[in-house]
Amino acid sequence: MTDVKGMTVAVLGAGTMGRGIAQIFAQSGATVRLFDVVPKALESAQGTIKKLLNRAVEKGKMSADDAAGAVERVQLVKKMDDIGTVPLLIEAATEKPETKIEILKIAEKSLEKGGILASNTSSISITQLAAETAAPDRFIGMHFFNPVPVMKLVEVVRGLQTSDETVAQTLRYAEAVGKTPVKCNDHPGFVSNRVLMPMINEAIFTLQDGVAEAEAIDEIMKLGMAHPMGPLALADLIGLDVCLFILEVLHRDLGEDRYRPCPLLRKMVQAGRLGRKSKHGFYPYE
Repeated sequence: MTDVKGMTVAVLGAGTMGRGIAQIFAQSGATVRLFDVVPKALESAQGTIKKLLNRAVEKGKMSADDAAGAVERVQLVKKMDDIGTVPLLIEAATEKPETKIEILKIAEKSLEKGGILASNTSSISITQLAAETAAPDRFIGMHFFNPVPVMKLVEVVRGLQTSDETVAQTLRYAEAVGKTPVKCNDHPGFVSNRVLMPMINEAIFTLQDGVAEAEAIDEIMKLGMAHPMGPLALADLIGLDVCLFILEVLHRDLGEDRYRPCPLLRKMVQAGRLGRKSKHGFYPYE
């Protein structure tokens, strides 16, 4: 198995997903150059990583020295030119194709010869993104799940151009940071969101139609289907704007009405009720 200890990895985007990805690589011994165009996002990410690692120490899951070492290995980078050259670069920017393409075109200059460029996108075509890069055979999807330090799965998404060698190395990288990688081919929503989002959407329709209150819908799904979290609470965790975007991709690219976003979901997003990140979604959050 590939060992990431001692290697340098770049992560682009210091939001919820980016900082989680940075944390697991740093915990595994890699130096992580974490980039974001917003300085406050970098500072917030650093504080959150430190807080989570200290909590792990308090729970006896790691030593204080290991936690301190992991924090030190996360290097904040304010300019892409300061990333240097790395064998693995993971993009975790906002879920907009044009934004990702712009970032990836600049970022690929920081790759070592034979290095891998990966995107954490949850729905955008890997084939489409790869086509905009200079080496599409070394482009791949690494779809981590929130919260990254806790969730074991990494959906490894192969684009039409992705080489066998790139897939094999990406699987090894995921395993080296304690994750369980599962391969799939590039397709709208991949596997996870093609199955998950229609369920969340149907739960929102169920709420809109007045069949039951949000708490009841979630409780029935938790107790009856053994789900750890109800679909509406999960939508709040993911972000209602993200759910809407993914459903729009599924509806547009697959052309089937079963993926049509619920009007209530659109209304919630228009109102700025995006879930946990805005302190209000289907539930209020402090």
